[in-house]
Amino acid sequence: MSSLLGKTSVHAYGHRCSWQPAFRTTLTARSRTRLAIVRAEQSKQKIVAVLYKAGKAAENKDLLGCVENELGLREFLEDQGHEYIVTDDKEGENSELEKHLEDCNILISTPFHPAYLTKERIAKAKNLKLSITAGVGSDHVDLHAAADSGMTVAEVTGSNVVSVAEHVVMLILTMVRNYLPAHKQITDGRWDVGAAASKAYDLQCKTVGTVGTGAIGQLVLQRLQGFGCKEVLYFDYKHLDESKEKELCCSFAEFDELIKKCDVVTINLPLTDKTKGMFNKETIGKMKKGAYLINTARGGICDRDAVAEALESGQLLGYAGDVWDPQPPPEDHPWRTMPNHGMTPHYSGTTLDAQERYADGTKQMLQNWFDGKEFPEKWYIVREGELAEQYK
Repeated sequence: MSSLLGKTSVHAYGHRCSWQPAFRTTLTARSRTRLAIVRAEQSKQKIVAVLYKAGKAAENKDLLGCVENELGLREFLEDQGHEYIVTDDKEGENSELEKHLEDCNILISTPFHPAYLTKERIAKAKNLKLSITAGVGSDHVDLHAAADSGMTVAEVTGSNVVSVAEHVVMLILTMVRNYLPAHKQITDGRWDVGAAASKAYDLQCKTVGTVGTGAIGQLVLQRLQGFGCKEVLYFDYKHLDESKEKELCCSFAEFDELIKKCDVVTINLPLTDKTKGMFNKETIGKMKKGAYLINTARGGICDRDAVAEALESGQLLGYAGDVWDPQPPPEDHPWRTMPNHGMTPHYSGTTLDAQERYADGTKQMLQNWFDGKEFPEKWYIVREGELAEQYK
C-alpha cells in the first residue's frame, strides 16, 4: 500500500508574526542565463489571476485572496509596467481565463477557486512560463503537460499548514461530538437533548489515525496530544524518525491496519496519480464500522459515490471536510445532501492569517521571477520542465 503515496513536504511555518520565507540571493549560472533572456524580451509581462469573488465580504481588505482585493498585487505589478488581469470566470471556452490564455505570461490561481490548467489549455498558452499557486496544492494543473511544455509550476509551500491542521482538529471534534445536528436543533427552534447526545462521544480513549505525515499531518498529530487518545497512528511512504514518533506520541501502522483500527481517520496528503480515488468503496468497506473520515486534503482522494453510500449504510458515521471535486461543486453533488456530513466551501487554508502569508509569498515569487532569481527549492512543483520527485 505504501506505493500509493509519494513524498510529502515536512516544512512548516509558525504563526504569522514569525513567518518569513527564506530566499536565496545568489544567482546560479542557470538563473543568470534566464535573467538575460527575460531582460532581452519585452519587459512588460501579462499576469492573469483567477480568484474567487467575495462581494460584500471584500469590504474587509484583509481578505486578500478574492477578485476585489487582488492579492494586494495591482500597485506592485503596474508600478513595474506589467499588465494585471483578475477574474473569477474560469470555466468554458468563452470564459475570461480562456480569452487571456494565448498571451498570458504568468498565471496565478488558488486551491480555493482553482483555474484548471489542462493539457489543452497549456497547449493554447504559448507564452505561459510560470503558474503560481497562491497557497498549497497544485493538482489543478496538469503537471505532466506543464513539464512537457517546459514551464515552471510553483506554490507557497508551508503558508497555510497551521490553518489546515487547526481545521482538521476542529472537524474531528465537530463530528465526534455530534455538534452540527445539535446546533441545527436550535436554529430550527427545537430542543431534544436525547437526539443530540445519542451520537455524541468523547475523543478521549479513541484511536485516531492520519494518512500522510507531511507538514499538515505532523501538526495534526501534535495538536491531538492533549486529548488522551487511546492510540494515535500514522501511515506514510516511510516511517518517521523514532525521535519524531516519540515527540508526536504516535506509531506507524500499515494502511489496512490503520483503517481497520481507527475510530477517526484524517487524510493529509497531496492528490497525485497514485492517491486519486484512494478511499474508494473497497477501502471504505475495510474501515472500522461507524468510523469518521476527515478530508481537508483534496476531494479527488475520496470516491464521491462511495462516501455517500457509506454514510447512507452506516459504514461511516460521519464525513467532514472542505474539499470537492470539482470546485466549486455542482448543485446536485451528493455530498451536499448526504447524511451525517460536515462539508463546507474550501476555506480551511484561507484564513485571514494564511492569506497574508500566501499573498506575501506570491509577491516575493513574482519579484524573484522578474529578477531572474531562484525560488526556495521547496516551492517548486515543476521546475523549467522537471517534475518534483513526489509527482514523478
